[in-house]
Amino acid sequence: MPQSAHDRTAELHNLAEHAHAAAAAAHGKGDHLSAHELSKKALEHSMNAYKHSEQISAEAHILAKA
Repeated sequence: MPQSAHDRTAELHNLAEHAHAAAAAAHGKGDHLSAHELSKKALEHSMNAYKHSEQISAEAHILAKA
């Protein structure tokens, strides 16, 4: 069964949240290099979620006009 577009967007947001939490934990342990890499990964996941949300919105708008 294919995953819905909204489920995929939620999954991307959850991945970003997990990476942010891991970055905070690494930073708290003084591992600033790992924290920086995890923060970059969190940003990547957040941007992917945003782009996916925008795509869903655009597709919904097109379908509403039809």
